[in-house]
Amino acid sequence: MDFGILYDCDGTLIDSEHIAGSVCAEALTGLGWPITMREFNARFNGVPAAKTWEILRAELPFTLPEGFNARIDAEIHRRHDTELMLIPDVVETIHAIAGKRAVASSTGLARLRKNLEFTGLAPLFGDHIYSASQVARGKPAPDVFLFAASQLGVDPAHALVIEDSVAGVTAALRAGMRVIGFAGANHGADDLADRLAKAGALTVIDRLAELPSIVADLRA
Repeated sequence: MDFGILYDCDGTLIDSEHIAGSVCAEALTGLGWPITMREFNARFNGVPAAKTWEILRAELPFTLPEGFNARIDAEIHRRHDTELMLIPDVVETIHAIAGKRAVASSTGLARLRKNLEFTGLAPLFGDHIYSASQVARGKPAPDVFLFAASQLGVDPAHALVIEDSVAGVTAALRAGMRVIGFAGANHGADDLADRLAKAGALTVIDRLAELPSIVADLRA
């Protein structure tokens, strides 16, 4: 039976979650709703942006200014275009694990592809780059993982997900997949490993270089 690995992108392949979290937290704080990057990321990492702002609009005691989300997106994209960095050892780790692989991310497809191209990772995945924008529901629903597995030709039971968010771990488990948590990115959250473990990750690592041996043991 074919085996496949489904990688989340932000905070798993690319160290980017601190950028989006900082921009959003600073903007909300500036409007009079104080929140730190750590608090924002702890709650919304892995959740598609549209769902994040749907939740926040229902909770905020004021209406967000016209054009707020467009300005947020523009600032995140501006910083992505200059500041994105790879997670250490990511290229070597991907090459070291044989078998089918795909990216399955909450980021919109156009931006996802651009970020992977900017960091040089896109050729490692070819056409197998998938976004929650291509399915009905984002994480923590399982849709994007099930879609990616179907496109790879991999049974969900034989798919392994690598995730840095509680929403992503939850989505993988709901898809009937095993999942390894990754806590090595710059999220600003000291308790991320504990939260990923409590969410149901098989194990949690903070260095991608640990992944090939773990995968080998799981496939044995």
